[in-house]
Amino acid sequence: MTYSGLSLRRFEDARFLTGKGRYVADLDAPGALHGVTLRSPHAHADIRSIDVAAARAVPGVVAVLTGADLDAAGVKPLPCTSVLASVKPMIVPDRPVLARGRVRHVGQPVAFVVAETEAAARDAAELIEVDYDPLPTVVDGAAALAPGAPQIWPEAPGNEVFRFEKGDRAATDAAFAAAAHVTTLDLFNNRVHALPLEPRACLARFAEGRFDLVFTGMGVHGVRRQLATVLGLPESAFHLSCPDVGGGFGAKNLLFPDYVLALVAARATGRPVRWVAGASEEFAGSVHGRDLRGHARLALDGEGHFLGLDVETVADMGAYLSAVGPHCPTNAFSTAMGGVYAIPAMHLTVRGAFTNTVPIDAYRGAGKPEANYIVERLVDAAARETGRDPAALRALNMMQDTPRVTAMGMKVDGGRFAANLDVLARASGAAGFTARRAEAAQRGALLGRGVACFLETARGAPGEWASVSVAPDGGATIAVGTHSNGQGHETSYPQVAADRLGIPVERVTYRQADTDLLVNGNGHGGARSLHMGGHALVLAVEALLGKARAIAAHLLQADADALDFAEGRFTVRGTDRFVDLPGIARAAEDPASLPEGMAPGLSADSHNTNDLVTFPNGCQAAEVEIDRETGIARLTRYVAVDDYGRLVNPLLTAGQVQGGLAQGIGQALLEDVAYDAESGQLLTGSLMDYALPRADDLPDLEVILEGTPTASNPLGVKGVGQAGAIAAPQVVMNAVADALAQVGATAPDMPATPEKLWRAITAVG
Repeated sequence: MTYSGLSLRRFEDARFLTGKGRYVADLDAPGALHGVTLRSPHAHADIRSIDVAAARAVPGVVAVLTGADLDAAGVKPLPCTSVLASVKPMIVPDRPVLARGRVRHVGQPVAFVVAETEAAARDAAELIEVDYDPLPTVVDGAAALAPGAPQIWPEAPGNEVFRFEKGDRAATDAAFAAAAHVTTLDLFNNRVHALPLEPRACLARFAEGRFDLVFTGMGVHGVRRQLATVLGLPESAFHLSCPDVGGGFGAKNLLFPDYVLALVAARATGRPVRWVAGASEEFAGSVHGRDLRGHARLALDGEGHFLGLDVETVADMGAYLSAVGPHCPTNAFSTAMGGVYAIPAMHLTVRGAFTNTVPIDAYRGAGKPEANYIVERLVDAAARETGRDPAALRALNMMQDTPRVTAMGMKVDGGRFAANLDVLARASGAAGFTARRAEAAQRGALLGRGVACFLETARGAPGEWASVSVAPDGGATIAVGTHSNGQGHETSYPQVAADRLGIPVERVTYRQADTDLLVNGNGHGGARSLHMGGHALVLAVEALLGKARAIAAHLLQADADALDFAEGRFTVRGTDRFVDLPGIARAAEDPASLPEGMAPGLSADSHNTNDLVTFPNGCQAAEVEIDRETGIARLTRYVAVDDYGRLVNPLLTAGQVQGGLAQGIGQALLEDVAYDAESGQLLTGSLMDYALPRADDLPDLEVILEGTPTASNPLGVKGVGQAGAIAAPQVVMNAVADALAQVGATAPDMPATPEKLWRAITAVG
């Protein structure tokens, strides 16, 4: 039986739906202490003094840590791992685990309390007396770069973190000089928060000179490397693992101060320490995403062909540089700049800014959503300004001759592109839109239709590791260095392995996220898992079958080249003599049954060194109805026609797309991390203020999968995990813009809340 291509329901769902999921907060840890982090209530302030005497006197309190204690323990700052080819060196100030001398955003950790109970720890934290001297604040990237803005770091004059440029400036200028029409837009990609269902959490232990950290994450080896740097110890001094993980979306790829604090406290107390983030801590103590202001121009000739794209952006980095934060608006953005279009000349300028806000880091798509949003909003505006059909203008300019190298140096190996537009027009009922708009108008509503495309550049970190072993009972165990945090890896990876081993998929056990079990791995991020991890798994299976073939030849007394492998067994060609994998595995346990010099056991591992990128792409359409009296926008229709290459599990693929669409729709219409401009206070510090999309905010999300396999990996797969969030914002906002254009109004920045839409409508009468 062939499993790849089947829409199998996730095996792991049986565990989740029956309450048997195993999350950090559920883990049994006898004698565990509870950690609570005291956070700054100020956005910018000098710390005159910290008095922890009253906190240490609270019954049940075992330890209280401050920055001075960490200094004494040799704890180093949290690292920024981004590398940029910036115009001048990127400024990376120290980011202490606990504040030293000054706080720079609301929610910055100031002290850490460890007690017998969480209640005692929280009571003690409230008794810590911190004498703050408030300083002026700035919470907007563009404002931070303006003359006279409050200075956040002395080593970063004018609050500029970096200046990044990429592309051909001269060719881009020449394209605009020759243009018959130039479309210009100022766009804001609003600050949002990942908010996975399971909050950040960890359980830390220290025994026999070695740290053990169980945490909710998206990768263990990268966090271990960062921990080794912060604590000044070799990686071998740390064992990291993750149980079930309730969502990540980029935010759980990082080392957080609280994890370091729990480990230091475990070493100091000799007892396990558990830390679980509270709801408000996820808003003020995690990381945020996006927050990019762009000034963008698109040059067209008289026939509508795109000649050039020029983008200047300001990227708010927050108060500190998080691990991959600077990578998102620069390196990652540039890979997807221009989207699916054959634009011959492009140039990108990015200025990074420090502000008194939570640091920015990767959020589903990490730079690619921002790049696609800019070009797709420009294309839609250009169509409106030049009187062209938005879909026809896109089709005219889409890449045709692939593989091709873009103006930003990305080699795109192919995709359906214009063909997706044709399918989309039929599937989304484009021909009947005029009648639907007229019907809405009769009800006093504005109905808009938005079409947009996307190009993802999926890979994440290059290279991946996997292993496979077969037991004497015929069951197989696979381990992969990627990391599932909800994607369904316990189902899709076994489908790949079962096909190649010729065994039932139920006999394949999946392992992940343990530095003692896995030699190495790059976790999840960049929609990389099946592309990178699946490739590594195929190589590991091939290596195992190579060993199995040699053992089978020895057992059957036949030449290895004379053996055929199918349905889990090796057969001597032209005979009925065979040996199956369980028989080979049993023989492999006995050195006497093995060819001379072969190690016992039927197992193999492999490291995939592939550094190729895949290019998921698609075209999507939405219809948005706006009530003219209230400004309330209702998404009435959404159709996606996407290319993710060959599909291992179409059901899981569609689910991943729908999840991403929900997040992208949320950014377009609802979600916004907001700060008070004067005080720097976080105004959206809970779900009472931060609006996540609910089921009744979404229509049926129709996903049509039309794939063209890629040659960049043996499975022919393209990454799917980020695509929905990359595509949806511009699709929805183009629909909003189309609806408002009926009354001569201009679309606001995201999110298009009822208040913004009402003001836009009333401003034009």
